[in-house]
Amino acid sequence: MLTRRTILSAAFAAPNPRASILQAMQQVMGPLPPRPSTPPAIQLLHETRQPAYTRRKLRYEAEPGDFVPAWLLIPHASPKLPAVLCLHQTTRIGKDEPAGLGGKPNLHYAHELAEQGFLTLAPDYPNFGEYSFDPYSRGYLSATMKGIFNHIRAIDILSSLPQVDPRRIAVCGHSLGGHNSLFVAAFDTRIRAAVTSCGFTSFPKYYNGNLTGWSHKGYMPRIAEIYNKDPKRMPFDFPAVLQAIAPRAVFINAPTSDSNFDVSGVADCVRAARPFFPPGKLTAAYPNAAHDFPPAIRREAYAYLQRIL
Repeated sequence: MLTRRTILSAAFAAPNPRASILQAMQQVMGPLPPRPSTPPAIQLLHETRQPAYTRRKLRYEAEPGDFVPAWLLIPHASPKLPAVLCLHQTTRIGKDEPAGLGGKPNLHYAHELAEQGFLTLAPDYPNFGEYSFDPYSRGYLSATMKGIFNHIRAIDILSSLPQVDPRRIAVCGHSLGGHNSLFVAAFDTRIRAAVTSCGFTSFPKYYNGNLTGWSHKGYMPRIAEIYNKDPKRMPFDFPAVLQAIAPRAVFINAPTSDSNFDVSGVADCVRAARPFFPPGKLTAAYPNAAHDFPPAIRREAYAYLQRIL
């Protein structure tokens, strides 16, 4: 079993451990570009009134000439709502699934949260849904870092909306969206809470230490090119990502039969990171399920967000 000594980066002993962790992540993901001082330009494409909310289809300009398609779900309620950035799993339809427009009903969390009074924003990840984009041609060293930048720009949008209380912003995602939720929360302290479903395990316990799945162009090619897909050579692991989010809140859904992310590796990460969180701020659920976000666990996650936000 991994110990805290082997799991946690030496960066934890540094004067600014969060900065050291983010630096280690950028060694693998590439540098985070500077964030513009103004929110992205938004193009409203159309909107539809639903029973509990108005659904707007839009594109936001993450960087010059790069427009990210997204759904914005605005509850029919008073202004200054809590908001949740909702990130999709690996699915061809991208943002449509969390918005409740297709895919698996268990992953319609943007729709469900909007019905409960949260304003939600669901963007496409690069090369999913309606978003075709080559991050490498624009100088990025990973699609992961492009995703982080786009998601930070999405937080810029949420923070600027008159309907949103900028002090009450969270992120929620499953699988691909599960780890992207952690990554953007690590880099952006405006995010008060992160819900990650089936999003990670420790690198040594990811397919017995074979990091091929993390190293293709949809993620972080440097894991293969520089670190030879070897967990022992990686500059960071998920306990460090969790610590970079602390003392803010994290809710983890880690099913016992998830074939993608070994549950014992999740438990290792939680044990290693727990000392950095105040009581009640790091919560993990281990349902008897496969790679899924079961209804009972979603209810727990939504109640957690209600409490934190």
